[in-house]
Amino acid sequence: MFERRSLRFPITLGVTLIIVIVALIVGWVLLTITGALQSTQSQIYWTLLTVGSLLFLIVLVGVVMYLSLSIKAINLTRRQSNFIDSVTHELKSPIASLKLYLQTMSLRDVSEEQRVKFQKFMMEDVERLDGLISHLLDAGNIEKSRSQIQAGNVDLDELIRGCSETVCARYRVDESTITLDLKSCHVAATRVDAVMIFRNLLDNAVKYAGSPPQVHVTLRIERQTAIVEISDNGEGIPKDSHRKVFGRFVRVGEELQRKKPGTGLGLYIVRTLVKRLGGNVRVLDRDKRQGTVFEVRIPVSKSVDHETVEADVQDPANSAPIDEKIGT
Repeated sequence: MFERRSLRFPITLGVTLIIVIVALIVGWVLLTITGALQSTQSQIYWTLLTVGSLLFLIVLVGVVMYLSLSIKAINLTRRQSNFIDSVTHELKSPIASLKLYLQTMSLRDVSEEQRVKFQKFMMEDVERLDGLISHLLDAGNIEKSRSQIQAGNVDLDELIRGCSETVCARYRVDESTITLDLKSCHVAATRVDAVMIFRNLLDNAVKYAGSPPQVHVTLRIERQTAIVEISDNGEGIPKDSHRKVFGRFVRVGEELQRKKPGTGLGLYIVRTLVKRLGGNVRVLDRDKRQGTVFEVRIPVSKSVDHETVEADVQDPANSAPIDEKIGT
């Protein structure tokens, strides 16, 4: 789950800096003892000055690199602390709720109506725990190589419709909360990866949308690239965090002050999987408009003639076969 970076490079860098600094000190002492500095015309003087300057430059570059590594380590530690806070909260809340309901049912005689209500609430808590564990497993599994998994032609518009229905059911909102404007499109990907990408993006959009939540999804094709835009009516993401939010464990704001649950792994999973498909994902600027827009670009499948498919969709005579193919 956490960053698995080798310690070889920082250790080698540190040892090198120590050796170079020792060499500089020894060289300076020798020059002082031998009196080579007394004659600026001496060939030894200019040779040692050149070597010393190069060594000093190496030390300077090394210090800058070490400072950069230290800053990254501090930021990672801070993000991991946020991650631990969020996961701890996500685990304790449903467990405490389950314990309370079970104790109530075991210590008191409850009516059938109350029992059914308690069972419903307990099932919601179990689903919340299951979702958290699945999220953590997803984040761990995406780092594993999938070279042996054969990518297929994924019907992207049908997949987005399915993800939309799943997310609406999870948050118990009407399916009209997510409006879709989709062109028929196929991409070369594994279905599992594509589902994780758009499930996470739609989940975020509904979770952080305003009240009432409104999410709009468009899918179009430009220059053999599928472009998906997912917009919501929430508070939005600060412009200086547009790139940061795709990092591991990154969430905007202080963890213990948030009202929305999460682990800071969803967008990291999205970015990793989109890159694996040869595409990219970014947050678009909305100027003064409210909400957030995520744009995903994925190369379309070369084995499908999208121009023919789009023409068939626009032809009323061919509407029935196409509807059967995309599952609408």
